[in-house]
Amino acid sequence: MAGAIAYAMLFMPKSDSKDGAGGTGGTDRTGSAGEVSEAPKQDASSEPRPEQTTPEADANSSPPEPQSNDPDVADGFTLRSDAAGFRVAVADGWDRTPKNGRGQVVYSHGDFDLILVPGRDSADEYGEDPMAYQREDERELQPYRDSSWASASGLKTISVGGRTMAEGQFTWTDSAGRELFVRNLAILVGGKYHVVQVRGPEAERDEVTRLYEQASATYEVTG
Repeated sequence: MAGAIAYAMLFMPKSDSKDGAGGTGGTDRTGSAGEVSEAPKQDASSEPRPEQTTPEADANSSPPEPQSNDPDVADGFTLRSDAAGFRVAVADGWDRTPKNGRGQVVYSHGDFDLILVPGRDSADEYGEDPMAYQREDERELQPYRDSSWASASGLKTISVGGRTMAEGQFTWTDSAGRELFVRNLAILVGGKYHVVQVRGPEAERDEVTRLYEQASATYEVTG
């Protein structure tokens, strides 16, 4: 009997130290600091009213970089100094259309357009809020407001180097029935609004974004 008792004591399992005070086993890390939740992207709406859009950050996009005298330009792009008073990185081989009656300079290639508006509208007339200007007054986004199929996402205000800018992503159906994806930037510089906008097919979002990121990162007022 004594031998049986000694055997049982020798081989009994030890209690799990994790169950004691200070143990870390089974800790639930859900909701731990540092997690970032993303709002779902807004679905296309049949109502083109800007007030129905939901501001959200786009994980694939990054804010325009501060302007410099020697900005980085990706392969396949050339930094162009435009006679209209700005410089910007444009994809090689694109055609330029001189400033039209709407104050736009347009670089284009195939189904893609880079639309640049160097200081056409003033803060005296439209106020000093680039987001309000972008959503309510910017003429380059009037087709979005007028379209029967339109949506907006990634609306955000950015402050870089003392400048305030508004950025957004838009979709709409143009007069030819094409579904467009548009990246837009409105910048307030010296009391004037400057617009950098890239349009392309909705199915070519990645290419529109690639073109936009180069243009928005390098746009600089020179005149």
